[in-house]
Amino acid sequence: MEINVAVILAYTGLAIMIALSGIGSSIGVVMGGNATLGAMKKEPDKFGNYMILSALPGTQGLYGFGGYFVIDKLYALVNPEITMFNGVAIFSMGLFLGFVALISAIQQGKVVSNGISAIGSGHDVFGNTLILAVFPELYAIIAFAATFLIASGLAG
Repeated sequence: MEINVAVILAYTGLAIMIALSGIGSSIGVVMGGNATLGAMKKEPDKFGNYMILSALPGTQGLYGFGGYFVIDKLYALVNPEITMFNGVAIFSMGLFLGFVALISAIQQGKVVSNGISAIGSGHDVFGNTLILAVFPELYAIIAFAATFLIASGLAG
């Protein structure tokens, strides 16, 4: 059996994409969850707000999975006939989306954690926190969109 380096590169990129985005989301969600536990001591009736904010960094993990789905399932770019160019391109997309989602989720976790702490201290900042938490997510959305566009270009 012949080893296809392009396939290995492509699947490695996809694995990195899913892993980094999932790691970032889990870190961000834990940051929000930890802040929620502290805020619950002062304002337990605000749990709904805390839960919504805590869940926000979890979306970056979905973008990583979405990138995998677009590349491997929608366009079926990883196959035995894959070119080295496409293998390197998919590997690069995996690094790109994976790292952007990782950093975005962690930074979003910081924003929501501060918002949750402020709500727990009696400040009415849920809406403001929600708006500010969208800013780091925007870059993960852009990375996902770029991945989608590059994949569609590779598909022909």
